[in-house]
Amino acid sequence: MPKFELNLTIEELEKRTNKDYLITKKFLKADAPEYLNLEEGDKKALKYLCRAAEILEKINMQIDCKHNLEVKKFLEEEIQKGNEQARLTKILFDAQKGVNAIDTMSSHIRLIKGIEEKPGKGVYPEDLSKEEFHSILTKMIKEGKINEVKNILTQRSIVIRNGDELKGIDYIDYFKEDFSKMADELDKASEVSTNSDFNEYLKLQAKALRTADPMLDAYADKKWATLQDTPLEFTITRENYEDEMTGTIVENKELSTLLKAHNISPIPKDFLGGRVGIINKKGTEALMAIKKYLPTLADNMPYKDEYEQTISTDEDAKQTMVDVDMVMASGDVGEYRGGITLAENLPNSDKLSLTIGGGRRNVYHRQIRFISDMKKLQERLDAVLDPEQHKYYLDEADHWFTIGHENAHSLGPKESSEKLGKYRNIIEENKADMGALAFVDLLTELGMYTQEQRLQIIVTTMADNFLKSKPTLSQAHRVRTVMQNKYFADRGGYEITPDGKIHVNIDKVVPIAKEMLAEIIRIQIDGDFNKAEKYVKDNFIWTDNMELIAQKLQKVSKALNGTLETELANKLLTEE
Repeated sequence: MPKFELNLTIEELEKRTNKDYLITKKFLKADAPEYLNLEEGDKKALKYLCRAAEILEKINMQIDCKHNLEVKKFLEEEIQKGNEQARLTKILFDAQKGVNAIDTMSSHIRLIKGIEEKPGKGVYPEDLSKEEFHSILTKMIKEGKINEVKNILTQRSIVIRNGDELKGIDYIDYFKEDFSKMADELDKASEVSTNSDFNEYLKLQAKALRTADPMLDAYADKKWATLQDTPLEFTITRENYEDEMTGTIVENKELSTLLKAHNISPIPKDFLGGRVGIINKKGTEALMAIKKYLPTLADNMPYKDEYEQTISTDEDAKQTMVDVDMVMASGDVGEYRGGITLAENLPNSDKLSLTIGGGRRNVYHRQIRFISDMKKLQERLDAVLDPEQHKYYLDEADHWFTIGHENAHSLGPKESSEKLGKYRNIIEENKADMGALAFVDLLTELGMYTQEQRLQIIVTTMADNFLKSKPTLSQAHRVRTVMQNKYFADRGGYEITPDGKIHVNIDKVVPIAKEMLAEIIRIQIDGDFNKAEKYVKDNFIWTDNMELIAQKLQKVSKALNGTLETELANKLLTEE
């Protein structure tokens, strides 16, 4: 068993695990009425689904960093010996689900000395540099090893060294034993759950976990995206925001040209998460209100005649939406790293299911969006928002904006934009935000929002867009907010009052959002890496006004890290 050296001092750990510095999001309790009101079969199914999500977490920890499981075991052994530093380190390890993360101040947290985060995380060899990676791929293509290169560059593979070459192994084969156990749990759940549609999906997903065939995942994804009236929620999330190695390929002209000649798209690797929950019917009904307007929104997208989009302009939208009371969030979806996932629109545009007629599905995480401390919220508003505009701030409006954001992921160019490399995710997240804002006036005209709700969405969104610190370029979700703040400031969307508060120029916001949305869509259509890079660099500028607001936000909130409290899941996982 390797011996590791803990990186954070006792003092630092005591601070970071103190309740003032550690945000806690509470998922369903063991006696939650949402759980108690379930049919007996669904209660049993929930236990198996939690077990499946727990196995998936073990798999994703290895995809995230090759040392995570060894470190976890080491910390557990040290805790048994009474090591307090290890006990406190384990709290942060469990919260961020790994050795390395970024906190809410965009500072790197390394729990173990000598283990640094790699651009290729745990999916590429640790000692593989960008230059060597490009050089090996170039040589392999020139030697005609096209299928081998395809296996390396699929989003599903773990890449290992193979002599002086590389080899891609499908993750289903690489983690065969664990995926097989996971499939067993899904099969058990499908035998007791009360909903036949949900059970059909679980069986398809179990099959996909036993055989390394992307088409099996596509069938499961296609079925999952149709689920609307089920008591339970189970998702395997597959998103590729973490891999910073594959995206570097577009920066190498020779290699990019060779790949294009052989019709190979270098798609970043998937990281895996498990979501387990109970569908909230009332919350879901509220979400569905936007569905009838989606074809109209698609028809109003910039440059709509130049691309195909997921939402058709002339038929019922292939988009299901559910609001979920959360039981468990494992792996990628449950990592508290600077923030945590509020909602997801899946499958992403690089997934096979969208090519066989599948739709997309939005899932919203109720317990993550709930604000537990309204007093703290008021303190924040007092510090940063013009008092005249407090009446327009509503925390529920943030949820309405999120609904717009998730649906906007289905609008715009359907084909994935791998050519944008490391800027792809920043551009896509920026598109989703601007899509949400750009259509506020149209949705008000159509009757989706009242005039008062329009004001609330605009002011709340603009006020919530300011950060506590400048993010790193790898934080796509945060980089895009800095870009927006710069863009809106330059065009008069808001100003800073003499006493240092944000004043939103309400009627300017939607036109500016439309302008930015059009520029983003143009970049996605053109697929030009250099244009994307210039756009991000021109707008990703941390201004004095952003720093002024950041300083105020830091005084109001000391939070550095976050964690999930999952009482019901813990109970179910310890049951026989």
